Amino acid sequence: MTAAKTSIKWGCVAIDCPRPWELARFYGELLGWQPHEDDKPDDDWVTLVNPGSGADIAFQRDPEFLPPTWPSPERAQMLHLDFEVPDIEAEHERVLALGARLLDDKPTSFRVYADPAGHPFCLCAC
Repeated sequence: MTAAKTSIKWGCVAIDCPRPWELARFYGELLGWQPHEDDKPDDDWVTLVNPGSGADIAFQRDPEFLPPTWPSPERAQMLHLDFEVPDIEAEHERVLALGARLLDDKPTSFRVYADPAGHPFCLCAC
């Protein structure tokens, strides 16, 4: 498949949540990223700026947000984020201390967690 030339540029991934600033702080601590300088704690949209100039992660307020019920399909996840880590054991306690919740530690090459709003994400030993 040949990619067509386009002027479209990927800007960010936007994640719905009840408290954007709090979730941005969680992922900011996880990744070492900072919120956009104009974003404030009471904003309905908070952007974590990718310091590597790649796509950012944004958090959008949804007061009626209900977290996925992974692995149950009752409220299926719409997407999840994978983070590559050199050593899952070294990062495991850190993500729990930041507010993540372990969902599945059975696979040997990755672990599934929920962020403080309930979105699943994975730490992958790659």
